Amino acid sequence: MKIENRTFVVSGGSSGLGLGTVHHLLEANAFISILDLSPPPEDIASSSRVKFFKTDITEADEIEKAVTATVEWCHSTGATLGGVINCAGVAVASRIIDSRNEPHSLDLWNFALAVNLTGAFNLTRLVLKHLVHVQPEPGRDGERGVVILVASSAAFEGQPGQVAYAATKGALRSMTLPLARDLGRHGIRVMAIAPSLFDSNMTNKMPAKARRSLENDLIFPKRMGEAKEFAQTVKWILETSYVNGEIVRLSAASRMPGKL
Repeated sequence: MKIENRTFVVSGGSSGLGLGTVHHLLEANAFISILDLSPPPEDIASSSRVKFFKTDITEADEIEKAVTATVEWCHSTGATLGGVINCAGVAVASRIIDSRNEPHSLDLWNFALAVNLTGAFNLTRLVLKHLVHVQPEPGRDGERGVVILVASSAAFEGQPGQVAYAATKGALRSMTLPLARDLGRHGIRVMAIAPSLFDSNMTNKMPAKARRSLENDLIFPKRMGEAKEFAQTVKWILETSYVNGEIVRLSAASRMPGKL
């Protein structure tokens, strides 16, 4: 699919992997609608090809208002809606039975599901309401757009304390193929990316000992991934029409250990 002069909705686009994606797609002359609680940096916010909508991804009505406003913006710019990239997410940690022999907080479980899973589902379905009516691209495939979900290595090898987080990311992984099968008749592809260790606000909060332990298990390169590498993967997915219904792991050949 062509990226230039297409509009992409990026949740969580004000920081981390989402912000890296916004930077990279702007370089490819895309238009970006950012849905986030916090505004992006000024150099992004000031671009005529960016619109920021303050959005709580757990609130369906806020998502719907932002998507509707995005579509209206598309009409004014002429930059057709091209898809959605679900980068909004939270990392939560709690063992099923904690050190005080108390069970996992139900509030924490519900929060993880509301942001990581239901938020992505809601945003995707509301963007699709409009994306299925986009004029197909000229050519053999007649592609309309792309949905990208962001899973995690925890979808494959969740660590102790990641029951809720792994459940949400595993669900996103499992949604990918049936979504692609649902949307094939509309000319819309669905892909998931499963990053392992990436420099982000989440990993920056890790204790130094835990970070070193995880980095030691990386094969090559022996470092955390960079937002630009995630963004390059997003761009490759958008431009490569034959990738569909799959999960791409960004792992440096690592597999998460059973414990740190």
